[in-house]
Amino acid sequence: MPGWLETTIQILTILTMLVGLFGLIIPIFPGNVIIWLAALIYGLIFGFGNSGGILFAILSVLMLIAVAADNFMMGAKAREHGANWGSIILALIAGLVGTLLLPPIGGLIAAPVLLYYLEYRRLGDPKAARKVVKALLIGWGMAFVVRFGIGIVMILLWGFWVYFG
Repeated sequence: MPGWLETTIQILTILTMLVGLFGLIIPIFPGNVIIWLAALIYGLIFGFGNSGGILFAILSVLMLIAVAADNFMMGAKAREHGANWGSIILALIAGLVGTLLLPPIGGLIAAPVLLYYLEYRRLGDPKAARKVVKALLIGWGMAFVVRFGIGIVMILLWGFWVYFG
């Protein structure tokens, strides 16, 4: 493969990874999955080799952790403050639908609003419902930090694979 083509593919891969990383600002954007897919395509084009195969396996585990952390941290934080599991699940679904219908902010509005409504209806206490919504939003923030950090590690591991593997 000509050097210019290899360099072009590497640049496109890192740009795709950066789109994935900064896309994590949108809560349901699968940025870690996009970073992983970019590494997968790179590996399919250039081969994985020994170190690439090991690093790609690590990237795969990190991607799965990031995906699970997102939903777990939001739901767990809301549950910790008294939310009903049914309300949490419906709020997360509303977040997904809201983001699909009104990207990128639809989900940011739909999930907390629905969670507040469901918890207020269930508890009859606006203060308790606000407390649950605040916890969900704190969980969202914590999940963003975790996913973003994992995304940076994934990109650095890919860079190590490319330049030292």
